[in-house]
Amino acid sequence: MYTVINPATGELVDEIPNAADEEVRDAIDRVHRGYAAWRARPVAERAAIVRRAGELFAERADELAAIMTLEMGKRINEGRGELGVVADIFRYYGERGPDLLADEPLAIRGGEAVLTKEPIGALLGVMPWNFPCYQVARFVAPNLVLGNTILLKHASICPRSAVAIEAVLRDAGVPADAYVNVFASSRQVPWMLADPRLAGVSLTGSEQAGISVAAEAGRNLKKCVLELGGSDPLIVLDTDDLDETVKITATARMRNCGQSCNAPKRIIVLGGWYEEFTDRFAKRVTEYYVPGDPADPSTTLPPLASSAAADEVSAQIETAIREGATLRAGGHRIPGPGAYVEATVLTEVTPEMAAYHEEIFGPVALLFRAETEEEAVALANDTPFGLGASVFAADRTRAARVARRIEAGMVYVNKSGGSEADLPFGGIKRSGMGRELGPLGIEEFMNKKPIRL
Repeated sequence: MYTVINPATGELVDEIPNAADEEVRDAIDRVHRGYAAWRARPVAERAAIVRRAGELFAERADELAAIMTLEMGKRINEGRGELGVVADIFRYYGERGPDLLADEPLAIRGGEAVLTKEPIGALLGVMPWNFPCYQVARFVAPNLVLGNTILLKHASICPRSAVAIEAVLRDAGVPADAYVNVFASSRQVPWMLADPRLAGVSLTGSEQAGISVAAEAGRNLKKCVLELGGSDPLIVLDTDDLDETVKITATARMRNCGQSCNAPKRIIVLGGWYEEFTDRFAKRVTEYYVPGDPADPSTTLPPLASSAAADEVSAQIETAIREGATLRAGGHRIPGPGAYVEATVLTEVTPEMAAYHEEIFGPVALLFRAETEEEAVALANDTPFGLGASVFAADRTRAARVARRIEAGMVYVNKSGGSEADLPFGGIKRSGMGRELGPLGIEEFMNKKPIRL
């Protein structure tokens, strides 16, 4: 069942039955049959349609943001910001796609060759709830320009977002058999991946979901792209403006109520700065992040996406404290019908504690003290995850040098991890495989076919 429960109130808003197996098979058949016609259209036409989708996402930003607020509790202003990034992604691929897909001459010994860039078929996208429009855009925009067709299974709490996204793409000119939304269940995904009519799968979700999908994809020789969890480090070596660095760091951690895979979940501060940074960080979190209605633009702390998510985060906080962590701010589930948890700061978290190794997907920051640059790098790399990271320092050259030593898919200097249409996004280790966005994002489900002349 696809169920919408307003996380700010606990009110049941909507229920949509899962698609029957035959409906799912029919959806697979539609995108499979639609592939030949879609890939045959000139790349300039496909790109123009994707550009138009970007325009429509921008025009409908208020409508789509309100849907996200209702379904998963995103602050309305953050929802509008998400739609700005979505529009930019569609514009980027709509404008740059033809150049990115142009043939490349290959210098080979004893002759000539050209590298052609072609689609591979119908793809399955399994999308999460935390960024209902952005995550879809990362997958869909480049692949539509490339010429692949898309079968989209959205998160079970985001059916209205799924329908609204499909409407935007249809109004932009994407044919009904080139992009199909299906209300499939998780139970149906394994046999969907076994269907030979689907050529690959992209999943953004939990580590366990990634393991399951990767196993099925491998068993069926399907290409997969996985963007999974993260426990991103943010290192503060020093700073010219401590208050500004604290503000940037707190904003990055609490964005989307902490429900971002690439948020800085582990903040590592060199010893000379640690005490003052921690005091100011805890003060900022306590005073600024106040729970409220996510539809109100003045709200700074929205609910988590569901009551179950709030219960899980609360349990992780309680476990960390019981195991010896120090609570510096927040720490409690807020009474009432909504899925609210206080913005929380924990220190003195050690490797013996569960919180040291696991991802806390909520408004919880862990602060660590490092005495040397070497110790800071070691702490940053002491994690099974490897999505993103950030390094702050007054000397950008020093920060960039440290950034090269961090084991992550992407590192940001003097800024928090974010997302840009033209910058590749993805992780290593247990944070997944493959890249989205930028010039690399259009290559994952591409047949790079050399032709020997």
